[in-house]
Amino acid sequence: MDEALKYKAASCWERYGSAGDRAAMDGLAGEFLDFLTRCKTERETIAWAMEQGAAAGFSGDLSGGLAMIPFRSKALLLARRGSAPLSRGLRLITAHVDTPHLDLKQHPLHEECQVALMKTHYYGGIKKYQWLARSLALHGTVVTTDGRIIGVCIGESQDDPVFTVLDLLPHLARKQREETVEKAFVGEKLNLAFGHEPASTEDEAKVRQRVLELLHERFGIREEDLFSAELQVVPAGRARFVGLDRALLGGYGQDDRLCVFTATRAFLDAPAGEHTQVLLLFDKEEIGSDGATSAKSRFMEHALADILDAWEPGTALRHVLTRTKAVSADVHCPMDPDYQDVHDKYNSSLLGFGPVFSKFTGHGGKYGASEADCEYVAWFRALLAQEGIPWQMAEMGKVDEGGGGTVAKDLAVYGMEIIDFGPGVLSMHSPFEISSKADLYATVKAYNAFYRS
Repeated sequence: MDEALKYKAASCWERYGSAGDRAAMDGLAGEFLDFLTRCKTERETIAWAMEQGAAAGFSGDLSGGLAMIPFRSKALLLARRGSAPLSRGLRLITAHVDTPHLDLKQHPLHEECQVALMKTHYYGGIKKYQWLARSLALHGTVVTTDGRIIGVCIGESQDDPVFTVLDLLPHLARKQREETVEKAFVGEKLNLAFGHEPASTEDEAKVRQRVLELLHERFGIREEDLFSAELQVVPAGRARFVGLDRALLGGYGQDDRLCVFTATRAFLDAPAGEHTQVLLLFDKEEIGSDGATSAKSRFMEHALADILDAWEPGTALRHVLTRTKAVSADVHCPMDPDYQDVHDKYNSSLLGFGPVFSKFTGHGGKYGASEADCEYVAWFRALLAQEGIPWQMAEMGKVDEGGGGTVAKDLAVYGMEIIDFGPGVLSMHSPFEISSKADLYATVKAYNAFYRS
């Protein structure tokens, strides 16, 4: 009886210890690393999700039961019609496709000290020093005034050059070391080293001119085309297994593409059920969910209204949403072995023990939070217990240490039941984030069980 009254988190490694589970875990991890390697921008991630959906029969033809509605290449809604009326509510999982990175400024190209530089503006919450003295790639889209759409990807092929942000040598960094981190590394010095060879010209900025010539040779673009381009600087190279046992997964953009991948896999693997199932991918979460493709936009309302018109005319959208059960699929911050002091160990999660419920997020006195109802949390616990899926309940560090927000509050305004639920990630927001392949496997199972509920 004493043991029955106690709660003990279950290790995914113990729960999924069979040869079959371990083989499936390894296969899924390999697919995830390929996904992370390919999808380093919002557009690339949405394109991947649309390919996956199209291969499973989803399309823009809403007369069938498999709907796919993209928006501006940065948001996407997939829906599978259930047997029950839509007025019974949805099973909805949402994740965000954006990650912290460096954007090229509108007038990026200049030359200093015989080096061509591209000026950048960082996006999202980064530690600026982590982006210095490392291999970087350039991904994005250029649109010319004659309507040509040009994809750019430099730095990922073995034959490609890479780029870098220069760092100050330690021999001359005495004053820098005396500064706070925030003052020592300033945004205006996050300039990308982009070229060094001078052009055959009489102009003073010969290296700058040579870069423009090379961009025109490779992509057929002029300097003016850079003004409107969406070009992102991201870490170059593949996502990799980490550790001698290959049990950890390392790569850029796991917040929140880890949840994009697991939610998409769970959604596409789920059979049609009683409730209509929806996968919703948003942009701009890292900067407050503002903009036309974010969780604060009207994209979800408009897309679901179109589906209601096609599948169940006359049904009020508000009735659908207030009866919806939803998951804000976002990663969590597990206990860091080197920085345990910022966590409340009694309310922290660990890698390898499954996806994490965050009953509320926000910061300090729960400001900026969406808090899940106890009835919904209990319902979800029962579902996972029935499926034998490991899970955890935790907060994001000590109360006064910081915290964070998600899109849950932006969907909660519609009256739906929603909770943050996702796997843990170490070194979050860094150019090389770390997750557990055991958590990856358990999260797909958890999301799949939710869709089948």
